[in-house]
Amino acid sequence: MPLLGGWDADPLWATVYDWTVEHPRLGGAAWRLGTGSPLARLYAAAAPVGEQPAGAAVLDVPVGGGVALRALRPGQGLRYVACDLSPAMLARAASRAAAYGVEEQVETVAADVGALPFDDATFDLVVSLTGLHCFPDPRRAVTEMVRVLRPGGSLSWSTLLEDSGPRTWPLRTVGRRAGLLGPGVTARELTGWLHALRVEATLERSGPFGYVTGTRG
Repeated sequence: MPLLGGWDADPLWATVYDWTVEHPRLGGAAWRLGTGSPLARLYAAAAPVGEQPAGAAVLDVPVGGGVALRALRPGQGLRYVACDLSPAMLARAASRAAAYGVEEQVETVAADVGALPFDDATFDLVVSLTGLHCFPDPRRAVTEMVRVLRPGGSLSWSTLLEDSGPRTWPLRTVGRRAGLLGPGVTARELTGWLHALRVEATLERSGPFGYVTGTRG
């Protein structure tokens, strides 16, 4: 059994993570101290959600506690699919959607990112914040997230990178022993996979994280 509970449950780390991202001052200071990256950069990765026109479909996987929901505007008129393996995470995200007044746009779906229950080319935007490094098969996850993205659709992802240097070695080691982190991905691997899937992508480093934006060809 994982030390802190697996992602199919509700690990302690999920509560810590949610607290930090919802408290920009204290949590932001802890985030920068622990990662060397500003929390504002994570918020910026969610911003494309608020730029989608009425009628657009957005997939957020793994939604976790609903970090990207902060960018969804009341009355925006989106179909926002919050997808996660954990029922506890989905319940937390639904609660946050209600607190933001956007619950009528949000539907929750319990699913594995390695086998998404959606047709090809379903979504206009796929968001995946600090999730790819948790997946047991990151290449399969990338393939699935691109598969459900329509041609011309966009993605906004962030992930802890395996080639982020020695500073994150303790975090990655403990995370794997606790069952919270998967094999991870390097910047070169991630951009290479996306290129092979005909996604025009850009990766920006911020501390140990890679922030990826792209458009499916």
